[in-house]
Amino acid sequence: MIDSNSKSNYSKYATIALITGLVFVFISWYGMYQGILLHEKRNLLGYLIGLGFWTSIIIGMLFMTLLFYIFKAKWPIIIRRQLEHGLSAFPVLFLLSLPIVCIAKLAPDYAGVVWKWMDPGYVMPTPDGLKVGDDTLYQAKSVFLNVDFFIARTCIYFLLFFVVSYILRTCSFRMDQDGDSKWSSIGIKTSAGTIFFVALATTFLAFDWFKSLEFHWFSTMYGVWFFAASMRAALSVTIIICFFLATKGYLKGIFGRGHLYDLACMMLTFTIFWTYISFSQYFLIYTANIPEETFWYVIREINPITGKFNSWFWVSMGLIFLHFFAPFFMLLRYKNKVTMPNTVFIACWILTFHILDLYWNILPGKKAADNVLGYVVRELNISLYDVTSLIGIGLICMFAFFRSMNKAEAIPIRDPRILASVNHHE
Repeated sequence: MIDSNSKSNYSKYATIALITGLVFVFISWYGMYQGILLHEKRNLLGYLIGLGFWTSIIIGMLFMTLLFYIFKAKWPIIIRRQLEHGLSAFPVLFLLSLPIVCIAKLAPDYAGVVWKWMDPGYVMPTPDGLKVGDDTLYQAKSVFLNVDFFIARTCIYFLLFFVVSYILRTCSFRMDQDGDSKWSSIGIKTSAGTIFFVALATTFLAFDWFKSLEFHWFSTMYGVWFFAASMRAALSVTIIICFFLATKGYLKGIFGRGHLYDLACMMLTFTIFWTYISFSQYFLIYTANIPEETFWYVIREINPITGKFNSWFWVSMGLIFLHFFAPFFMLLRYKNKVTMPNTVFIACWILTFHILDLYWNILPGKKAADNVLGYVVRELNISLYDVTSLIGIGLICMFAFFRSMNKAEAIPIRDPRILASVNHHE
């Protein structure tokens, strides 16, 4: 049971996280405002990176909760409660997404500053100065790519995430009170009935927020990439949370070596899956050699003016060797999967390169320039507003997490499988 002193501490932590997070978010919003005035999207893309990072983690936690219910898994019952606390961040993430998602409504004169397709009059960085509204591909996609539908879709995605999370959290918390097994049955049925729709929402969220930054580009695998990346990030954060709660919190003596081993095995699994999807997408586009697809990779490899490698090529190499090979070989070793400091180090490593992966997917783009091609590629750089966005949005998610910890027991004490979870071993 969570004692009153612990609840008081969680309330204090929640207050500190909220106030500090808001300070950082306001700094990020100021950067966005400056970017809008200058019609330069870099500061806004930094906010999108921070928003995408934390949204991916919470979406991954939702998928983990759904899968644990569907497979009636016994071992992760004590872990599931920590995921349920994480799901409480969906409402704040939705509110934090509104300033950038609604940019065309908040600043109509600068509608195309992030997603250029939002402004039909936007002059694209091409030698002939073609406007978005005159572009054939935009005209073909305009039914889907329009501002009102874009905003409505984001609302639908988060509404679905919130409703599913609310039902699962309610089932789990109610079982703590009355011990009725019907709540477990409702959780299983809800998970089985909604996971397909959550997968669709995740896919189209990735399409809307990230892929449509270059609306000319085609990829049917992009949503699966985002799912794989989200699962890797969520598993990493879950391991870090359980580490702190097992060393200084209420999971001390409960979260054991068996739980850590299984989480690490899942992290290895999704490391391989992320690589498989990322490589398959590249391989299929490379083989097909269709200009509407290949250009997305070309600007992440070659400086169009000099013909030499640009900064994104080295990021690509970093993702191959440091985001796949390094954690892959580290997680192959048994000791690294059962030694808490080693596993936490690997989790932090994966999260670091998950951020780099988001940079690689979001930041490169064509900027108008006075040259034969009509554009230059936005190179890799880290700005102050990237950091404030990552920290600010993360702290507000932590506020939601700590606030949720006051609403339920430390573990699902009346779940019929709780003893099996507590006594779980390799």
